[in-house]
Amino acid sequence: MKRKHSDIAGNGLMVLGLVIVIAGLAVSMVGQMPEFNFPQLIRHIAILGIFVGALMWLAGARIGGREKITDRYYWQRHCGDKRCRNGHSEHNEHSHQ
Repeated sequence: MKRKHSDIAGNGLMVLGLVIVIAGLAVSMVGQMPEFNFPQLIRHIAILGIFVGALMWLAGARIGGREKITDRYYWQRHCGDKRCRNGHSEHNEHSHQ
């Protein structure tokens, strides 16, 4: 698959996954209200839809090339390398005082 096509397919799967997650959350929250008498099967399908949407999101990120952590994330930027994990960081020194 060419790069442009994989970007389009990845973005499409990510958008579809996001829509499914939001729809599943909405249906499961509305299903908890006593005014709406949703059948039990619909509530279970809504919860399953949350997980299916998350998997579609992850598949789209993988296809589109967005599965790597970048330096935009705080934890990766500040504590991502091995030097922060060996116990000699300033965070560990302040916690023992």
